[in-house]
Amino acid sequence: MKKTFKTLTALLATATLAFGLTACNDKEPAKDGAKTVSSLEQIQKDGKVRIGVFSDKPPFGYVDAQGKSQGFDVEIGKAIGKDLLGDENKVEFILVDAANRAEYLLSKKVDIILANFTVTNERKEKVDFANPYMKVALGVVSKDGAVITDVNELKGKKLIVNKGTTADAYFSKNYPDMDLLKFDQNTEAFEALKDGRGDALAHDNTLLFAWAIENKGYTVGIKNLGDEDVIAPAVKKGDTELLNWLNDEIN
Repeated sequence: MKKTFKTLTALLATATLAFGLTACNDKEPAKDGAKTVSSLEQIQKDGKVRIGVFSDKPPFGYVDAQGKSQGFDVEIGKAIGKDLLGDENKVEFILVDAANRAEYLLSKKVDIILANFTVTNERKEKVDFANPYMKVALGVVSKDGAVITDVNELKGKKLIVNKGTTADAYFSKNYPDMDLLKFDQNTEAFEALKDGRGDALAHDNTLLFAWAIENKGYTVGIKNLGDEDVIAPAVKKGDTELLNWLNDEIN
């Protein structure tokens, strides 16, 4: 990946303060009188922890030219693997999209989600969040020469968002008449902005600041929008043992 993203990842790691997590006690029913095994015990028994990350959201999670997962969330995942299993290489990174992060936990395809997951009340009904490790708000990026600096300037224009993100939820709720162009993948969304299918793109402001540095000719005209949220790891609902381990570990 480009050098700037590596630098940004290092800066984010240095700046992160609240790095505590709380996770789950997802126990399988005992069979034939066998002792019930918690998800934490199962991870240790298998010698592998499965962590969901993004494939196309630098500097948080992306796939490099060698096909390996990289980014800030990935580095956190490696640290978890090292302290939980004694080896960062015992982490299996599973690629997820914004819209299916919770489903990957519910279907037990992953043990932990570390995919720039913003904590919301709606999501708390589906998953258990650990302590947050980053604060974030929404931002809006647009082309130089036609920079959007106020939401009112989006009237009559097309705004690009990713499905299942806080940007999607925020604009759908607060601006129901706004023309939203929605995509599943971050790559698709940013390509749509570049080729002019949309006038602006809304996403987490930290992501947009990094993207605008790498892509000259674009400016984050709206730097802070909506409530300030937090980013946190997530585990399957009720998986208290893993959740508690994560909180103690990250602290």
